[in-house]
Amino acid sequence: MPNDSMPLQDLPCLSLQGSMLSQYNRTNKRKSRAFLSEGLDTECTPTELIQQWSPPHKHQRLITKGKENDDNQFVLARRSRRRKEPPAGILWDSLPDELLLRIFSCLHLQDLLRISVVCKRWHRLVFDESLWYSVDLEGLTHMGPALQQVLKTGVRRLRCPRTFVEELHFTATDPLQIVQMDLSSSIIPTTALESIICHCRLLQYLSLEGLHLSDNIICSLAKNPNLLQLNLSGCSAFSAPVVADMLKSCSSIEQLNISWCSFNNDHVKSVVNNLSPSVTHLNLSGYRESLTLDDVKVLVERCPQIETLDLSDSTLLMADVFPVLKQLQCLRHLSLSRCYHIHLAALTDLGKLFPALGLLDVFGLVQDSQLPSLKKEMPHVSINSRLFSSVARPMPASRVVSSSSEHTMWNRPCRLRFRL
Repeated sequence: MPNDSMPLQDLPCLSLQGSMLSQYNRTNKRKSRAFLSEGLDTECTPTELIQQWSPPHKHQRLITKGKENDDNQFVLARRSRRRKEPPAGILWDSLPDELLLRIFSCLHLQDLLRISVVCKRWHRLVFDESLWYSVDLEGLTHMGPALQQVLKTGVRRLRCPRTFVEELHFTATDPLQIVQMDLSSSIIPTTALESIICHCRLLQYLSLEGLHLSDNIICSLAKNPNLLQLNLSGCSAFSAPVVADMLKSCSSIEQLNISWCSFNNDHVKSVVNNLSPSVTHLNLSGYRESLTLDDVKVLVERCPQIETLDLSDSTLLMADVFPVLKQLQCLRHLSLSRCYHIHLAALTDLGKLFPALGLLDVFGLVQDSQLPSLKKEMPHVSINSRLFSSVARPMPASRVVSSSSEHTMWNRPCRLRFRL
């Protein structure tokens, strides 16, 4: 049979090529096993073996082309993926919490609440205790829910006078952190006020002027031993025994305004018999038929450091009260307005009886035409210069309402304030 018609497997060139390939493969396998066994017999570490058997690294190819490349060699390499350049400026997300809190502290109350819905992080920072340390809610409507939310933030200084608070369901278990609070002349249910005061243990400055109280509220006040200034002017609906217990517990009180309350003789005696010697400013005015000379004697004996004393509208007092008050060596401000049984002639000797006296209020006792002669007798005393008492009040009532200090509380403004 001719070669061109022979079967494919019978061609001598192909069969030789096949046998050579098979022989080559067998030889390579034996060499591989021999080389591997030789490597294992040596002290090569696995890392060295891996490096020996790993494929060689590809070398970067150098290309020189053209006259301009005679002196320089260019390396061809794969260009790395282009990175996205950061946008110009600083991202809000990159700012630390401390810096964001400092920025948020410059915002008003309304703006602070608006940004709280931006994201979870901002919501957490907006209600941080540092931002809600001092809050003024005067002028805010629907005070109930807002007040309840503010109390949960750990507020220390809270100002919301002359506000209307509907029913408040405050059910917190932990004590509040309030140190200063002004609820003067507000309309608030007694139960709601009880739920707030009963959670206070750190009060130092408190004004509840003109509010309807209860025995439970006064008993809760007794649990604040650090109380320094207390304004209960015009309050009502609490008994004499709880007043005595409260004054015994709050032995650090320096300023007390307990004027014009719905008191009888027992209430007045509970006050004067239990006042702390630390009292330096006292307003006990408005008890026409209840405050007697004997009460004043007990008062002077218990509180010899009094500097400001207001006994106005005590119609039972007469000129014989002056020798008793003379024992108050630190007395600088005395108010005897509308004490009608004290004659004008007895007032002329006050400058000698009280050498430290600087302010004297005798509204209703001295007519305008008589003031010049009285001032001549006491040239170093300012007479009838204070229309209202400022004892323990957050903001003295003598200030002009439109003044810049309108929203201050005990001579300090509140940082976070509701803007109308």
